Amino acid sequence: MNDILQRLIETLESRKGAAADSSYVAKLYAKGDDAILKKVIEEAGEVLLAAKDGDNAHLVYEVADLWFHTMVLLAHKGLSSDDILNELARREGVSGITEKASRK
Repeated sequence: MNDILQRLIETLESRKGAAADSSYVAKLYAKGDDAILKKVIEEAGEVLLAAKDGDNAHLVYEVADLWFHTMVLLAHKGLSSDDILNELARREGVSGITEKASRK
């Protein structure tokens, strides 16, 4: 499964600097933060609607869209899924209440 994330990271990186008309991701990169953030928000809303409609296949589809667009955002910002996984590893074994209190 991790291979899929690695291939996606490589694809997203390869789209940086590509002509906007060469791919969907290159077009998002060219449009910048606002366009990418708008897609993440849109996909998050679709996840919520899919969760409420009770169709698990639809939910999986929408979460995949959200993950994809979140990965685009991360790549655009020079980050990757490894950064997120490292943060989750840092939090492992820490109470959610304790972790949240440490943010203040």
